[in-house]
Amino acid sequence: MKRTLLAASLAVAFGVVPAAFAQTRSTPDTSNVVAPGATDGNDAAGTGATRNQPGKVKQLGAVDVSAALDQSRNSLSPDTGSSQYVIDQKAIQQLPLGDSTPLNQVILQAPGVVQDSYGGVHVRGDHANLQYRINGVIIPESISGFGQTLDARTIQSVKLLDGALPAQYGLRTAAVVDIDTKSGHDLGNGGSVGITGGSYGTLNPNASLWGSSDRWSWFVTANYMENDAGIENPTPSRTPIHDHTNQVKGFGDISYLIDDNTRISFMFGATNNRFEIPNNPDQTPQFGYLDVTNFNSADLDERQQEKTRFGVLSLQGKWGKTDYQVSLGQRYSSVGFEPDEIGDLMFNGVASTINRNNRAGTLQADFSTPVGESHTLRYGIYGEFERGNISNSSLVFPANPDGSQASTTPINISDSTRLLARTYSAYLQDEWSIGDKWTVNYGLRGDRYELFRTESQLSPRLGVVYQATDSTTVHAGYSRYFTPPATEVIDDSNIERFAGTTNQLPSGGNNLPLSERSDYYDLGVQQQVGSTLTLGLDAYYRQVRRLQDEGQFGAALIYSNFNYDYGRIRGLEFTANYDNGPVTAYFNASFNRAMGKRVITGQYNFSPEELAYIYDNWIHLDHDQKLTASGGMTYAFNESTRAGADFLFGSGLRKDGDGVPNGASLPYYFQLNLNVGHDFVVGSLGKVKTQLAVINVFDRTYELRDGTGVGVGAPQFGPRRGVYLNLQKDFSF
Repeated sequence: MKRTLLAASLAVAFGVVPAAFAQTRSTPDTSNVVAPGATDGNDAAGTGATRNQPGKVKQLGAVDVSAALDQSRNSLSPDTGSSQYVIDQKAIQQLPLGDSTPLNQVILQAPGVVQDSYGGVHVRGDHANLQYRINGVIIPESISGFGQTLDARTIQSVKLLDGALPAQYGLRTAAVVDIDTKSGHDLGNGGSVGITGGSYGTLNPNASLWGSSDRWSWFVTANYMENDAGIENPTPSRTPIHDHTNQVKGFGDISYLIDDNTRISFMFGATNNRFEIPNNPDQTPQFGYLDVTNFNSADLDERQQEKTRFGVLSLQGKWGKTDYQVSLGQRYSSVGFEPDEIGDLMFNGVASTINRNNRAGTLQADFSTPVGESHTLRYGIYGEFERGNISNSSLVFPANPDGSQASTTPINISDSTRLLARTYSAYLQDEWSIGDKWTVNYGLRGDRYELFRTESQLSPRLGVVYQATDSTTVHAGYSRYFTPPATEVIDDSNIERFAGTTNQLPSGGNNLPLSERSDYYDLGVQQQVGSTLTLGLDAYYRQVRRLQDEGQFGAALIYSNFNYDYGRIRGLEFTANYDNGPVTAYFNASFNRAMGKRVITGQYNFSPEELAYIYDNWIHLDHDQKLTASGGMTYAFNESTRAGADFLFGSGLRKDGDGVPNGASLPYYFQLNLNVGHDFVVGSLGKVKTQLAVINVFDRTYELRDGTGVGVGAPQFGPRRGVYLNLQKDFSF
């Protein structure tokens, strides 16, 4: 870490905070707000999720109105029959890196979530296919990459919903990452500044500001992060070569209470992430370039930049008995890959400069109306309009008929594509409370996707919750899903242009992906043991047609999608949560099997031998991991001092074996992290929070990928041991 940058960041974090900010004042009184309803029976073992129902307000001050509207908004989103796992702000702060934890690593603490390279995660055997919602609003996914768009510092709580989802949830259905953000009305007037620093040159200063004034409320946060381990190391060494990253992230949420039943808000975010692509030394060049015959692979200079911006304007409130939220949003995303022209040509036979951008405009409207005493009708629409642009400029060598290099002088091939996609969705569902023990949610969803072809589907949904006893809850569900391809990763390049070159693709075939269609079944039980322990068990099965998958088929770290004709995924999850005084602990374990058969789109990325085998045989998906576990424990010695540990375990993702695509597993891995935190009182600054973390305390070397398998571009290793210190100062004014 550069000392001048560290000193400057510390000065920003602590030196320039006005002394007035250190004077703590009381926050607004929220005691008049009726607390949310009791814990819903079908909550999976999490950190105390609650089902919020609209409550009565004794005094309609700005804080009270905001809380009531939050409850009204929450009532728009049912979860009957699905599985859910909630991680609140307290649980995030107990992680080794606290609020500095990337969002993907926060989600890894939930059951059934498998880590992959480039910060990717897989939920219940699916590749990506996650839907992100912030305060109930869908944020369209950004172009595939390895930068994290959202920051954990924005989160009040995050809920992972999966299984048989109600009709409100569609399109991206592997899981819904539902984030409730922090609010100025809840936090009072103040802010926070801090810094995290440590191994691999890590420097991560951050600043947040929140507050309210009468009917206005705001929360904004921003942070800068740089280190020398931005992407997983392709070698087992402690120090990656050429792996520096600079990342800037910002988020804001500003709201205004129009009256006691109506609120308008504007939510926005932006990221700008730059990465060096790490190098794998001692590789042998496969091609000659002019008169150059040798190139040190440790000197390659490939880079990638990712940008995302989004903004959402929402009108939310209550009209008579009907709760509603109507939102207009836009998201822009771009990714650019810059090759090392000479090096990439000599090692890969192609050096491609790739630029992709995608702009999505959205309209979302959700409504909830009680009908009598036992029914709640929910209905809504969603529309998305996307424009995508792809520009590829590739240097390649001419090739002989047998594929060998015919000339050492490269030629340039350019290709560009414009995409225009439209998505329309609507749903209608009824939540029916039958006595004190049964709740049934049934509904119908319609989706339509237009790009190169038009595809649509009507999808029935059914979820049931049975409160067997005061401590035992059973849930079951069935959902029909329709999943369009991710528009931002569709590549409609003309593959014939590369015929007769060193980038000639191994096969022909259709390169336009199809929408996935599946039937999802889910059954689970939750058992409360006393007042401190919650246990959960959940089983699921998914039968799929046109199963979607993605892979990295070139040198650029950008994914392309393809379809298997058939897919079948099944699994079992166990969860346990313990909370008793100073001790909190959790444990998750899952079994999963994800298989596919017969590649029907994107065949040009596969060799003829692979296609022939997969045509007649089921194979494991490359992201299939048989056993996965996570857990952690925190002990609070007093209000100021705490210590904790957490771990990740995996039986290993897939690799090629015995001539079978994805036919073997990588070795299992186990990563243990430790942390200790203490709150110091530092003169006029007052309380300063500190947390020391050790990641991979045993410095175990393990591979996430070995460079083989369907759509796997290069080896990637998990993080080596790192030590990090976080300092954080909250203030009020």
